[in-house]
Order: sequence, then structure tokens, then C-alpha cells
Amino acid sequence: MDGADTSKLLDVITIGRSSVDLYGQQIGSRLEDIASFAKSVGGCPTNIAVGTARLGLRSALLTRVGDEQMGRFIREQLQREGVATQGVITDPERLSALVILSVENDKSFPLIFYRENCADMAIDESDVDPEFIRSARAVVVTGTHFSKPNTDAAQRKAIRLIKEAGGKVVFDIDYRPNLWGLAGHGAGDSRYIASDKVSNHLKTVLADCDLIVGTEEEVLIASGEADLLSALKAIRALSSGTIVLKRGPMGCIVYEGAISDDLEDGIVGKGFPIEVFNVLGAGDAFMSGFLRGWLGGESLATAATWANACGAFAVSRLLCAPEIPTYEELQYFLEHGSRYHALRKDEAINHVHWATTRRRDIPAMMAFAIDHRVQLEALAEKLGAGADKIEAFKELAVKAAAKVADGRSGYGMLIDEKFGREAMFEFARHNFDWLGRPVELPGSRPLRFEFSQDIGSQLAEWPVDHCIKCLCFYRPDDPAALKEEQQAKLRSLFEAARKVGRELLIEIIAGKHGEVDDNTIPQALEELYALGIKPDWWKLEPQASAGAWKKIEAVIEKNDPWCRGVVLLGLEAPHDELEAAFVATAGAPIVKGFAVGRTLFMDAAENWLAGRISDEAAIDDMAGRFEKLTKAWLASRDRQAA
Repeated sequence: MDGADTSKLLDVITIGRSSVDLYGQQIGSRLEDIASFAKSVGGCPTNIAVGTARLGLRSALLTRVGDEQMGRFIREQLQREGVATQGVITDPERLSALVILSVENDKSFPLIFYRENCADMAIDESDVDPEFIRSARAVVVTGTHFSKPNTDAAQRKAIRLIKEAGGKVVFDIDYRPNLWGLAGHGAGDSRYIASDKVSNHLKTVLADCDLIVGTEEEVLIASGEADLLSALKAIRALSSGTIVLKRGPMGCIVYEGAISDDLEDGIVGKGFPIEVFNVLGAGDAFMSGFLRGWLGGESLATAATWANACGAFAVSRLLCAPEIPTYEELQYFLEHGSRYHALRKDEAINHVHWATTRRRDIPAMMAFAIDHRVQLEALAEKLGAGADKIEAFKELAVKAAAKVADGRSGYGMLIDEKFGREAMFEFARHNFDWLGRPVELPGSRPLRFEFSQDIGSQLAEWPVDHCIKCLCFYRPDDPAALKEEQQAKLRSLFEAARKVGRELLIEIIAGKHGEVDDNTIPQALEELYALGIKPDWWKLEPQASAGAWKKIEAVIEKNDPWCRGVVLLGLEAPHDELEAAFVATAGAPIVKGFAVGRTLFMDAAENWLAGRISDEAAIDDMAGRFEKLTKAWLASRDRQAA
């Protein structure tokens, strides 16, 4: 970041609330009537930690979580987001906080806080490690954690330590009346209840703050005043810090120096009028954007504009932390804007968001494909073996692949749902990077899905890190009616994948129904991209020339620079042919690996199903072939297995 201080290990540490948020997925419904929920991390400082990490700051969180599944989810999600977690303490005696909420309409967002004796409200001074605090350029303290003596003492210790180290103190007023005991459990969405006790307490914090951020209601509670102008002047009398007044749809105003009698006399960031879908989390996204500018050396006007833009993203989407934009997404929006009043309907922006918030980076892929159904059914029938034998053999294939992968990165598998249920359970016991699952009816042309044409309802049941794989026999010179039908099917699959948040691999095979030249696959991909179909991966057959790969790479780069890349399929080719295909792609960085099946398992399958070899022999045979193939791939890239 230009202008940023890199002498510290961290840019910012946020302190306080950390919860699991369960958002009702039925929009326009009372919380009483919600039937299903989407899960994410939540809590103001947790959201800010995630948001600033997405925007490129080196962020960390100081909090406590429970020693249970929800606490582990919070920790793991923070790690996925790039948030440092050395300040996340596991509390063996308390549960992680929980919040349940819904979007009833554009002005009503009922929520229930489950925070009775929760883990994050148990942090105290002993949790505040001086070395940790001094490693940061700034700390963010939050209003809720001044509401209890132990959390108040912890935040004040952090303030003292960061100031001694020459760092900055940021105060997010973050006022929730019922978390101060001023409203009942059912009033979680209450934003303002005047309280002299709260105001007098918060005023003792202001003198130490370099940046104070709050809504109009929060500025009132922090000052104890009844009108906004008096409130700003009262805060200024206690603090020389920069004051940021959040004004919802009207953006924000930043005040430095004396407060004049003109409320508008401040630095105003560019606003972004959009549809309000859910206001919850908008302030955390706003703070994330402001901190990215403020700590990144940008002007206050730029910081305010970025804050407003990030807030606009949040109010236009359902969740909190998951909806905060990445830096790439923010810059894309600032450069291109959007013709949509509801940003969640903008496919171009949504694609940047999706592609830059994937759960993990997968720079290379060596996949053992055991998702074959028709071929194994035919072999089993020929040898007099039942379907249960196919299922058992697929478990052996997983064990063979795991033996080669041995916990290293870059390995994956393709496993089907029809015969692979137990194989998937076995897969989950090992540390693979990736699992793809086919959805196509084998051999179908035009494309059909295997179990139901209502593909979206199937995908919702899948684990979030399972990737959809779909094979389509597609050629640019196919009859128009066939192409239109196949294109519509792939488009519906793409839409379903994005709706349920699953990655998508599209496999294109053109050579089975005609000749393939250097333009066949590039043209096929161009046609699908023109429909707005942007899969995370392509799986393609080996090409006849380096020129074909250059054209394929150019098409992908032009249409989707965020595509993960291409994996090669095998088509039962002998090892020597696959090795030659690997070498042919050495000049095409878009090719990230392979997903090969029958070359690896077919001999072992025939011998094992016929009862000629043991489980161990079958595993060893497949592992040996997979190991040889992975070595050939790595050698083509001048690499060793990680």
C-alpha cells in the first residue's frame, strides 16, 4: 500500500465481539416464520477484521471463542480470510456468541443476541498481550466492550499500550442498547435509547482516540447531547481526533479541527445511492473501507469515498462479513460503477466478489478421477460383480490417491454421487485440496443432469467446498437447436452454482463428435463466455498444438482473468501420451494440472472385480500409476511435489 507504514507486523487489531450469525434466508418474513438460515461470522470487530483483510490490510482480532464447533468455525473462517488469529483465545468454560436475525422489510431487521455469559464478553486484561498490541499500527475498540468491567479494562489496557508504542486508537461507538441492559431480548434491532450512564462512561474514552466513528445516534450517545451539532462539539471538546459521522444513504462527513455551526462543513466522501436490502453490517463494511484509506495513506476524502462504497455493498446484500468487498472488487466498482440500483443483481461485480473471496487458493491440481459410472457398470456386469463392489472399489481408489498425496498440497479427486458415497466419506478423512462431483447424466447429448433437472435443490445439500463438475459434449459447429439447448442447460447450472455458493468446473469434449483444430475449443469457450457462463475451472482434452493452447489462454484471460485455470482430461490415453500432452502445455500457464481416471484405475478395477488381486494390491497398482503421472506433470513444470 502506497504511503502505509510497514515497520509493524500488523496494520490493525480489532477488539471485542465475535459471534456466529444466522441470517434468515426468506426475505420479507417475520423472524418467527424463517425456515432456513445462512451462517457467517459476525460481531462488529470481527466483521471489521475480515473487511480490512479483504481490502489489503494486515488485520488481527482480539477476542474469545468457545471450545466447540462454532468457536472453531470462527477461527477457521478468520484464517481463510487472512486475519491473524494469535489474539483469538479459546475459552473452555463459555459458548461462542450467537445472533439470529432476519430481513422483515427494508426498515425492520429483527435480531436476537444469544450472549448470556458468552466467550467474547469474558476477555480481560490478562488476554491483552503487550507484545501483540505493540506489533500493530492501530487498535479498534468498540462500544459494547466498554459495557462490562472486565472487557472495559481489557480495552483500556490495549489503548494504553498502543499509545505508548506510538500507534493509533480507533473508536467504533457500536451502540446496541440491549447489550448495555437497556432493552429486552426481543429489541436487538433497537438503535438508540438515551442513557446518561452510558454517555458518561463512553465520554471517558474519547480523549485517547485518534479516530471516532459513529452513526448519528451513536454520536449522540457518546456525547450525551440531544442534538447532533451539540454532540459533535461536545466530542470535539474532549478529543482532537478525527470524527466520522455516518449518515446512511447520505454518506458521511469527516470533521477535523473545530466544529463549525454548519453541520455540512466537513469532508464529504462520494456517495452511492443504492437499494437498501439489509442495513446490518453496513457500518462494519464502512469502517473497513475507511481504515483501508486512512491507514493506507490516502486522503480523508478518498477514505470516506471508499467507506461509503463498502457500506453500499453491505446494505445491498444479505450477510455481514461475507458481503464486504475485496480491494479488487472495490476498485472495479469505483472504476466501472453499476447500472443496478441493487448491487447484488450486478453479475459482473458479483463475479469479481465471488472469484476474489474463494475459500482457498488452488494454484495447481493433480486429480485422480474415479467419478466414472457407465464404464465401471459395464465392467462389473461383464465380470458378474454387483454395484456394491463398484462402491467398495472407489474407496480403494481414494486410499490410493491419499497414499500418493500424503497430505501435500495440489492433490484432488473426482468422485460421483451414484457409487461414491462411502468414497466421499473416505476422502474426508484425508487432507486433499479439492473434490469435484459430476452432475451430468453420463453420455447425454443434449446435456441432462443425472438425478433431477432441478439442479439447484440438489446442490444446496452439498458441502460448501465440493466443486460441481459437468461434462458437456459441445462443438461450435453443432446444429443450432442442439447448441441452444446445451447452452441453456449450462447457463442454468452456472446460475445455480452461484446461487448456492459452490464452485463449478465445466468439462468440454469436442473430439468425440468430429475433428478438432486449433480454433475448435477457443471458439467453444468464447461462445459460452458470451452467455455469461464463467466457471471456476475448465476441463479440456489435450490440444494438437501449442497454438491452440495460446488461443485458449487468450480467450480465458479476456473473458475471466479470475478463472482458476484448466485441467487436462485423460480419455484413457496411455501414460506416454499423457506425458507428451503435459509437455505440450508447458508454455501455457493457464493449464494448472490434470484430472485423469481410466489410465489410473481400469486395470486394477478389472483385476479386483474379477477377484484376481487383493485390496492392497489394487491400492498399490493405482497409487503407483498416480505417482508416476504426478511426477511426469511436475517434471513438465520443473517442480517437485510440495
